[in-house]
Amino acid sequence: MLVFAMCAHEYAHAATALQQGDDTAYRLGRVTLNPLPHIDPWMSILMPTMIWFFSNGSYTFGGAKPVPVNSSRFKNYVRGDLIVSAAGVVTNLLLALVCSVIFVVLGLLAASIPAAVPVLDTAQRMMVYGIWLNLVLCFFNLIPVPPLDGSHLVYHALPPRAGIWYRGLQRFGYLPLFVLLFVFPPVVAVLLTPAFLIRNALLRVILPFHVGDGWNIFQS
Repeated sequence: MLVFAMCAHEYAHAATALQQGDDTAYRLGRVTLNPLPHIDPWMSILMPTMIWFFSNGSYTFGGAKPVPVNSSRFKNYVRGDLIVSAAGVVTNLLLALVCSVIFVVLGLLAASIPAAVPVLDTAQRMMVYGIWLNLVLCFFNLIPVPPLDGSHLVYHALPPRAGIWYRGLQRFGYLPLFVLLFVFPPVVAVLLTPAFLIRNALLRVILPFHVGDGWNIFQS
């Protein structure tokens, strides 16, 4: 579920960039749901493994390979940048809703196919993780810290001089984000509050359709 959610996020950026006039990602084979072109050796494999190891399995962090975008090729710079930047988070939010609908459909199927309950139970649990992971990706990427998507959306709302300074933070790469993650984790938790609230709201709606036992573990 995590791999699909990440690939869908990057695919959305690449596909909307192409639609807005920039074929950079398309020429690099990034307009695809195939996970291989989206895997970054450092961000997707080495760094998560190292953080997991050094934190004794209590925490990890990683990401897919960022989609290269040449915003100067957009038909309309501001409109194109807003659409492409928002595409990934909107896709993750929609996927969370799709997973919720599938959860309910699987629950309804159980009444007609009692013998399939164990399989449907597993599939429903996958949908619950799909809901949570997509919501986390959605709202984490909305954090207004370069190079996350939220920084692009904030940039266009700032006065020109402040916007130029703010976007200049991108030259530090992921450093500002790592400072926020490791030095101010309570701030990250607050910024992810919408993900918790929406998850809990969706669970209240869909859990009556569950087909297995032990679903209370998802309500915490």
